[in-house]
Amino acid sequence: MSLHRSLKTKPAGLNQHRNVLKRHERIAKLSERGEFDDGDSPLGIVKVRNIKIVTKKKKKAAGEEETADASTDEG
Repeated sequence: MSLHRSLKTKPAGLNQHRNVLKRHERIAKLSERGEFDDGDSPLGIVKVRNIKIVTKKKKKAAGEEETADASTDEG
């Protein structure tokens, strides 16, 4: 019997970005902001969003590529 394709997981599927953090991750993030103290209860803390920002790489200008290639050839 084969496994249905929707139930299969890829290795990359385990490393997907999560927007909502776990409790210990939220405590660390809130501590950095100063919104969580050591005396506070870890139960019932607010959810903390974790947004992954993807930026596009800038393309090099034609002149910059030539100088970069020349500098690597010299060394």
